Amino acid sequence: MNNRLKVLRAERNWSQAELAGHLDVSRQAVNAIETGKHDPSLPLAFRIARLFEMPIEEIFDDGHN
Repeated sequence: MNNRLKVLRAERNWSQAELAGHLDVSRQAVNAIETGKHDPSLPLAFRIARLFEMPIEEIFDDGHN
């Protein structure tokens, strides 16, 4: 799944560790999501969307229109 997490994090000048702290996950989890190696759970996707104040579909793209 493609996502804009790295860009959104960079716009706020947050490290992966800082973002992980906001989301209550590990830095490794943030890295895995950013690189597309792992898709977030639905509850985590909602936490990410709330943190960035954006709809989930503006952050994550499953490749289907």
